Amino acid sequence: MIGRPKVSLRRTRSFAVLPAFGLAAACSHYAPLPLATTPPLVQAMGALQRAEWLPGHKPLSVSHVVDLALTNNPDLKAARSKRAVAAGQTKQAGILPNPQLTGAFLPLLSGAGSVSAWNIGLAQDVRALVTYRSRRRAAVDSQRQVAADIVWQEWQVAGQARQIATDLIVNANSRASYVGAYQLLAARNAKLEQALAARNVTLVTVAPDRVALQAARAALNALDQRQLALMHQLDALLGLSPDVVVPLASRVDLPQFDPRAIRAGLATLPQRRPDLIALRMGYALADEQLRQAILSQFPDLVLGASVNSDNSRVINGGPNAAIGLPIFDRNQGNVAIARATRLQLHAEYSARLAAVVGTVGAMLREMEQLSAQLATARADLPAAVLAATRAQTAFGASNLDERGYVDLVSNRFTKEQEIMTLELALLDRQIAVQTLVGDGLPAVDLPLDVSGATPQ
Repeated sequence: MIGRPKVSLRRTRSFAVLPAFGLAAACSHYAPLPLATTPPLVQAMGALQRAEWLPGHKPLSVSHVVDLALTNNPDLKAARSKRAVAAGQTKQAGILPNPQLTGAFLPLLSGAGSVSAWNIGLAQDVRALVTYRSRRRAAVDSQRQVAADIVWQEWQVAGQARQIATDLIVNANSRASYVGAYQLLAARNAKLEQALAARNVTLVTVAPDRVALQAARAALNALDQRQLALMHQLDALLGLSPDVVVPLASRVDLPQFDPRAIRAGLATLPQRRPDLIALRMGYALADEQLRQAILSQFPDLVLGASVNSDNSRVINGGPNAAIGLPIFDRNQGNVAIARATRLQLHAEYSARLAAVVGTVGAMLREMEQLSAQLATARADLPAAVLAATRAQTAFGASNLDERGYVDLVSNRFTKEQEIMTLELALLDRQIAVQTLVGDGLPAVDLPLDVSGATPQ
C-alpha cells in the first residue's frame, strides 16, 4: 500500500512564516532621531551652505546676503519640513478605507450538534466612500496652503535680510560724519574747559558746547549700538554664532524699482503673493470641509456579505447591511462650524487683500514725500560744504572766531546726516514695497490637483 508523502514540520513552518515576513516587509520601520544636544550655530562664514560660490574674502552684496539667508535660515529649514507632512497627509487622504473582515470559530461544547460552528464576513463602510473625493481635494488644498505659507515665510526672511544688510551698509557709510562732528565738538570743548579752568570764560559760555558734545557722543553711541544689534540680527538670520562678523560691501544693490510697474501689478497681486494664495487655498479647504460635512449627513451605511455554518453542518450565506438612523445627530453641528469657518476665511481674505493694496499705495506715497525732502536736502548740501570750507580757511587766517567756525562745520555734518537718514528711510520703504509685491523673490509653486491639472 502506497502511503501519503510526508511533509516536514520545519518546511510547513517555513511556509507559514513567509506571509508574515511579506507583511512585515511592506510596513514602515522605526528609526530613532535624537535631538541636538548643542546649539547648531555655524561658527564661520565658510561653513554656511552655498558658501562655496561666495566671492572669496570680498565683502558680500545685499543679494548675496539674501541668497545665504534663504538657504541657511533655521526657521526656514524647519518650515520647509512641513512640505513632507502635508504630502503625507495628501497621500493618506488618497487611500481608500479598508474593508472589514470578521470571523469566528465556535467549538461544540454541549448539545445535539456534531461539528463546530463557524462564520466569516466582509463589510465596507459606504459613507467613507461618499466623502472620499472631497477629502482628497481638501488634502491637496491643504498641501497647497502649506507650500504658499512657506514661500511667504521666504519672502519675509528675504525682506529682513535686505533691510538689515542695507541698514548696516548705510549706517557704516554715515559713521564718518558722526565721528567728524564728535571730534570737532570735542576739540572745541577741550579748549573751552581749559579756558574755564583759567577763568577766562564763564560756565554760561561753556554750557552750550558741553550739551552739544554730549548730544554728538550720544548720537555716535546710538549708531554703534544699532550697528551691533543689526549685526547680531543678521547672524541669527543666517544661523551664525553671534560673534561672527559678516563682511558687507560699501554700496547697496537692490532690484530695480519702478513705481509705475508696481502700481500696474497690483491687479495681479492676488495671483502672485504667497499669503493671499495661502488664504485662497485655506478658503478652498474650508469649502471642501463644508461639502464633507453636508455629505456626512448621509446615514452610516455598512454593506457586506457573510457565510456561516452551524453545529449541524447547515451553511447559510448572503448580503447584510447596517444603517444608522439619523434621529438625533444629523451632523448639523459640524455643518454649522464648517459654514462659519468658510465665512470667516472669506472675510479674512477680503480684509488682507484690501490691506495689501492700501499698504503698498501708502508706502509709494510716503516715498514720493521722502524723495522730495531728499532732493531739497541734497540741494542744500553744496552750500553747507562751501560754507564749512570757507570757515576753515577764515579760521586758519584768524578771520573767524572758533564758535562761528564750529557752527558752520557742524552744520555741514548735520546736513550730511540728514541726507543719509532720508536715504535710509527711502531705502527701507523701497525694500518694504518690494517685499510686499515680491520683486526678485521666489514664486509660489503649488502642487498639482488630484487629476494632475495645474492649480487655478
